Order: sequence, then C-alpha cells, then structure tokens
Amino acid sequence: MADKVCLLTGASSGIGRAAALKLADRGVRLLLVCRDGDRGEAVLAEVRRRGGADRAQLLVADLASQAEVRRLATEVRARTDRLDVLINNAGLVTSRREITEDGLETTLAVNHLAPFLLTNLLLNQLSASARVVTVASDAHRSGAIRLDDLHGELRWRIYRAYAQSKLANVLFTYELSRRLNTSGVTANCLHPGLVGTRIFNNTPWPARLVIAPMSLFFASSAKGAEGVVKLALAPEMEGVTGRYFDRTEEAHSSAASHDVELALRLWDVSERLTGLASVATT
Repeated sequence: MADKVCLLTGASSGIGRAAALKLADRGVRLLLVCRDGDRGEAVLAEVRRRGGADRAQLLVADLASQAEVRRLATEVRARTDRLDVLINNAGLVTSRREITEDGLETTLAVNHLAPFLLTNLLLNQLSASARVVTVASDAHRSGAIRLDDLHGELRWRIYRAYAQSKLANVLFTYELSRRLNTSGVTANCLHPGLVGTRIFNNTPWPARLVIAPMSLFFASSAKGAEGVVKLALAPEMEGVTGRYFDRTEEAHSSAASHDVELALRLWDVSERLTGLASVATT
C-alpha cells in the first residue's frame, strides 16, 4: 500500500478521522481535507505518528464554497501527479435552511455538489485503476430529487434536505460509474451504518433529545470506517463498480437510485450549478 495516494475529505472527525487512521496503518499516502485547520492539524499529527511524517499532508478547505473546492483541486494537482483513491466523506446536517455564498442550499452544496465538482475536477488525476468512494446513507431510501425545488425554497425540512442529498450521492455514483465505463476507474458508495459522529451536532435540540438515547446503540466511528477502507483498498474490490454497500456488504439501493433518466437530469443540473461547462467521460 506504500505507493497508494488517497485524498480523503472530512478527515478531522468521525468516520473520516477513523478512516484516516486505518489508512495510515496500511501505509497509504494521505491528503487530508478538513474545514477546520486546528482540528485538521490534530488529526494530521495523529496520522503521521501512525504512518510516518512524510505520509500525510493537510489541505484546509470549506467545501460549502465552490471557489474553495476549485482551489482545493488546484492544490491537489500541485501536490501529487496522481490519485489512487478519492474518498468523498465530508457531509453535514443543518438545523435550518441556509444559503451558501454561491446561492445554493447548504446541505445540497456540501453533501452532493462539492463531491460532484471535486471528483470531476480531479478525473485527470485518477490513476488507471483508481477508486472513487462516496459516503452516502441509508437515508437515501426516503429521499426524492425535487428538480423543481432542489434548494427547498418551496418546502424545506432537515431530513428532507439530507435524504435528497444522500440519494443524489447514490445517483452520482452510478452515473459516474457508467461514464467511466472501461477506463479501469471504479466508483462505489456506501451506508457506513448508524454512527455517532459530529454530523448530528447541528440538529435542533428536540431532535438531539430523541437521538441521545438512540446513540447508545450507534456504532463507533472506527466500525463505520471499515466499509470505507474496504471499498478503498480491498483486493476483492478490484474492478467492482457502480455498487452500493451497507457497511462492508453489497446491498440493494432504492428503486429511485436506479432511475437512469433521473441520474442524467441530476448530472446536467449539477453541471450547471457548479459551472462545469463539460465533464470528461471515457
């Protein structure tokens, strides 16, 4: 694994941090993307103790900003000539409807449009057998892509926005896999399980009171990271693409996630919303 280069977003806490440590233990070279520089430095130090001082680098970027995503992609290209693994892990839940500097609803912007844009900007950096891994959620099963109201201007609810963004993750993964086709690059996504992470910190207090007792049954971040690491490195995943996993096992995603026409329409809208004039296909 010493020659593998991996970019991991959302690396400062939760599943991202746990995955970073597991990957460091395997000797993977890591580019860790964090929004908070101080927390990023803390996990970088821990990763370097596990994998060696020259095995990890920190990149600070707020993925809610498309300018930041573009700057991040430029910095990645400057730091490495290839990526063997791209893990789109960063995600959030917001307690109220918020709009980013780009005029986009924040949940959609961070959970879907950021990985969509970053992945497409880095396609030419991916090695011949690279793996794109996107952390989705079983919440996608209750999600619906409302192309006429993606930003929740007509009706916004916390879970509705989150479930929509997670369905978008699965649709993106399947369409990316189709577009990469015979390139050798694979794209898969997963539900990491119910994991107690910081993602619930921004939910309203009533929701937190409900979540608190349930959290006793949540899996650890380390357990949640197992599926991420499997999709990123496991030999048996070589050539496996366009699949959805529940933790470490392949599973059936929702019927809506297999709607090819919907995936194409979402891709076109995502291109417009991210300013991508054209997307490379193979």
